[in-house]
Amino acid sequence: MKKKNVKCAVPFFDTVSGGEPKVRDKTVLEMSNIHKSFHEVHALQGVDFFLREGEIHALMGENGAGKSTLIKVLTGVYSKDEGQIFLKGIDKPVSIHSPQDAQRLGISTVYQEITLCPNLSVAENIFIGRDSYGLLNWKKMNEGAGKILETLDIPTTPTQQLASCSIAVQQMVAIARAVDMDCKVLILDEPTSSLDEQEVEKLFKLMRDLKKRGVGIIFVTHFLDQVYEVCDRITVLRDGKLEGEYEIRDLPRLQLVSKMLGKELDDLSDIKAAVKIEKKENGGALFETNDLISNAGIKPFDFYIKKGEVNGFTGLLGSGRSECVRAIFGADHVVGGTVKKNGATIKIKKPIDAMRNGIGYLPEDRKVDGIIGDLSVRENIIIALQVMKGFFKPFTKAEANKFADEYINLLGIKTASADTPIKSLSGGNQQKCILARWLLTHPEYLILDEPTRGIDVGTKVDIQKLVLKLASEGMSITFISSETDEMLRTCSRLVVMRDRKVVGELKGDELTQNMIMSTIAGGEK
Repeated sequence: MKKKNVKCAVPFFDTVSGGEPKVRDKTVLEMSNIHKSFHEVHALQGVDFFLREGEIHALMGENGAGKSTLIKVLTGVYSKDEGQIFLKGIDKPVSIHSPQDAQRLGISTVYQEITLCPNLSVAENIFIGRDSYGLLNWKKMNEGAGKILETLDIPTTPTQQLASCSIAVQQMVAIARAVDMDCKVLILDEPTSSLDEQEVEKLFKLMRDLKKRGVGIIFVTHFLDQVYEVCDRITVLRDGKLEGEYEIRDLPRLQLVSKMLGKELDDLSDIKAAVKIEKKENGGALFETNDLISNAGIKPFDFYIKKGEVNGFTGLLGSGRSECVRAIFGADHVVGGTVKKNGATIKIKKPIDAMRNGIGYLPEDRKVDGIIGDLSVRENIIIALQVMKGFFKPFTKAEANKFADEYINLLGIKTASADTPIKSLSGGNQQKCILARWLLTHPEYLILDEPTRGIDVGTKVDIQKLVLKLASEGMSITFISSETDEMLRTCSRLVVMRDRKVVGELKGDELTQNMIMSTIAGGEK
């Protein structure tokens, strides 16, 4: 039986330890019964969150769990629909209507993307917008910044231009600015996603120093290893609800993955595909990579796929699964490694190179990287084939209509006509149009990144059946989905990712929820 979360109606009372309630004398922040909806979507449903002085508290959850919404409610970007926020030293609930309100209350946020001014000096960025020393008193301003940098052991000088600093140092400067403004609650939103290992260590050192000074830190990240290295407690959200709050020592990695994905360990069963996938084990790899690496920060990886095989990349959000297939397709700049087709080395520097070598790619975000909203259904379907042919050799209207009509019928795309702007179609039908675009190029290898995200159940089933049918006809397919059940129904082999590196490969009897979660967690039982 799943343990229910204990709600706290009275602020600053400890209900986590399981013993008698006691006043949380070190609690610096409490968010109680927070609700937030966007039209019919309930982004937060009765979420509680506590932060103590001098702790680093991880906020965890998959995409859509509610992490960003909770942070935006706390920082005044969104107004809450219901609930209360308490801060230490203030006897009544606080009202936060803007980021400026949050900052005045001692709540500061450092985002993944630096929001300071790169053309100004470090000192100017620390004091910009404040009259601590007056804008014209450069000597005192630089002296003040120097003391802050020295106290926090940040490796830069007050006069150095921010743009010339590393990303890690720029983030440290943003943190220094927050701390100097008497920050009591510091929110770090994916601060390590663009950092290398040495830079991460520097940032962690600063976080630990701030912890000793009594600053409460909310750490939002997808990197499991980093959570267990630097954090004291974990709050897990799932589908807009509080899954639980845990001491780091009481929540092994495997259980954390289980709670994020919403699968109870003792309820998991070996889910097998309803449609058996015919494995084509004969022959070598159709495509393979060796030590492939791109500028998106993934570790060098090896990969192969055989003719007629359906495989996939799996892992938590941010694990690097999308970055791997983008590197294979040339959508991100490849900086090392090799790609082979049928044993012969080929060069894929950009998507057109991949397309000419028989690779198609349906991207994760169809609105940003997929559809061209103002173009018609017909134009969206034929555009990839037209690129391969060359824009100086356009298809005739009859040819374009023939291609579009064929795939509208084949995939059951619901549209008034081929002339309809694709942006007016439902999400599922937009997805089918992008799928039609790549099928029209007759690829040998098709990459599908989240092809069923945000579409109805019926269309999901249609796409899964189509994947299996295409594979039975000899097409090689890489299938990526956040829904593990879907991966297990569709794939015969899974490459497991964690923290932007490949940590395992599963096939045959290993293809179970338990094995996937155990491998993601690092082999822990």
